[in-house]
Amino acid sequence: MIGRLGPAVAALVVLAASGPAHAVPAEPVPQVMAALGDSISSGFNSCGWYVSCPSRSWSAGDNAAVDSHYTRMLRLGPPLKGHNRNFAVPGSTSADLMGQVRQAVEAKAGYVTVLIGAQDACKRTESEMTPVAVYRSRIDAALAALRAGVPQARVFLAGIPDLRRLWQVGRESPLARTFWTVGRICQSMLARPASDKRADVERRARVRERVIAYNREAARACALMGPSCRSDGGAVFSYPFTIGHLSKWDYFHPNAAGQRALAERTFARGFDWTGPALTTLP
Repeated sequence: MIGRLGPAVAALVVLAASGPAHAVPAEPVPQVMAALGDSISSGFNSCGWYVSCPSRSWSAGDNAAVDSHYTRMLRLGPPLKGHNRNFAVPGSTSADLMGQVRQAVEAKAGYVTVLIGAQDACKRTESEMTPVAVYRSRIDAALAALRAGVPQARVFLAGIPDLRRLWQVGRESPLARTFWTVGRICQSMLARPASDKRADVERRARVRERVIAYNREAARACALMGPSCRSDGGAVFSYPFTIGHLSKWDYFHPNAAGQRALAERTFARGFDWTGPALTTLP
């Protein structure tokens, strides 16, 4: 995807926004929030060499330059101060999400963000990618557990970034290609990054389609939860990020600028955190 949305992405955006219409009243900022997911939400490589940097997480970080969901909400609801939990773990796939959900429930989180799936697609080979049906079943189970454990909570599902765009913005960089190859990073998409052979072009397209399918199924699962769950409507996947948004320690994870862009794109698609108290999940 370069410049404009292709048909598949346009369909994803429509789908994400096409669930049943629900009136979502404004509400007070909750007292506890939790970030669930993988290395993106843990802020990995955004402040140091191969370390998580939770302070720079787009979701629960407290770094002013990133201006995460947490810091934006904190300006509206001071009781949230210091209650930003980050349970995201680098390398996590959808198989690990339930364990993080249990931590969010134990913390009594009133707001939960989820960004999971890049590692389901980023495998050594295509055949190792998580099947779409399995990914969907894990998302369904996680959302059901949140509804049962913290029925008052609001849940925000952020989309998986476009991995093919990652290849597009970094393929001309010798440093990026070196990191991807030596580090064996996301080989399902980034193997042989300089190649334009038909087999490699088609492989990248299939991996991208898998990510689109994950995002589509997550949006559908969220829509079934009613007004207490929102997805980003394709905002993350369609964002035209550049190599300047990537960590120079691996040219894969978002740096501080990338984390800020994620925060801006997703917060605008989230909840209105002022007004009457929220209602129980359906």
